[in-house]
Amino acid sequence: MIDSAGAVLHDGTTIPITIQGNGRALMVPVRLTPYLPEEADTMRRWGADPDLGPNLVKGLARSHRVIVADYEGHRMAHPAPDTLSPLNVTADLLAIADAADAEAFAYYGYSWLALCGLQLAIRTDRLWALAMGGYPPLDGPYESMLAVTRAAHSMAAQSANQVPSPASDVEPGDWDSIPVQTNEAQTRQFVTLYEALQDFDDSSALVPRDLPRLAFAGAEDRIEYGPEWGSVHVKIGEPLALHKQSLIEAGWDVQVLPGHDHISAMHSSVVLPLLTDWLQGIR
Repeated sequence: MIDSAGAVLHDGTTIPITIQGNGRALMVPVRLTPYLPEEADTMRRWGADPDLGPNLVKGLARSHRVIVADYEGHRMAHPAPDTLSPLNVTADLLAIADAADAEAFAYYGYSWLALCGLQLAIRTDRLWALAMGGYPPLDGPYESMLAVTRAAHSMAAQSANQVPSPASDVEPGDWDSIPVQTNEAQTRQFVTLYEALQDFDDSSALVPRDLPRLAFAGAEDRIEYGPEWGSVHVKIGEPLALHKQSLIEAGWDVQVLPGHDHISAMHSSVVLPLLTDWLQGIR
């Protein structure tokens, strides 16, 4: 079954929603729209998976009612530079669930969308499961991500009157090879988000004890930015491995994936079997 709907978000914009499959509701904020061939080719050379969204949704819809909303894509098309706060992100995700008639739902997000899932979990009792990929639930890189987003915002503001040109030669993991192609409003919304999270203490985050929770990341997930970005190092796999035992004791299922970095750990070939097996174990 494929159904379509829309949800009105905190800023008054409407995000399209697609619903596929039957079963317990599962929200997955991914892109279903195919990339243009040249975009897909660049993504593959970068090491990314341009078929992530369709593959993930198709697989998960075999056993769940999958609620699909491209929240990141929507925010790039409709930035919320002054209002993308944790509270408003939570309100947006709940609005999506409401529009899909999902009183109770599970949530899977990767990278900053995983961070959004954690904020959702501490603000609502409507989740029946939470899966976070590519962002540790304990000792998260909030300070370093603020530095990165501020650098991106500064570069976007400086190049406001220039037409960005995509990098012709890219290598997986070379974050400095991709120029900033977002505008001032797009980057500023993430500055707003991370500024609001600077006082967030994830060690005392009140996630419901009985909520099934999965956290995973690549063991090699460490993003090193060059001088133009302030030489910031964003550590993701390391804190997840370091705190693995304490997270397990707190009720998390934890997977540190050997040989994977931030990009490869989000591939559908990695995430789909991991999520499928984990969700099947929840009763």
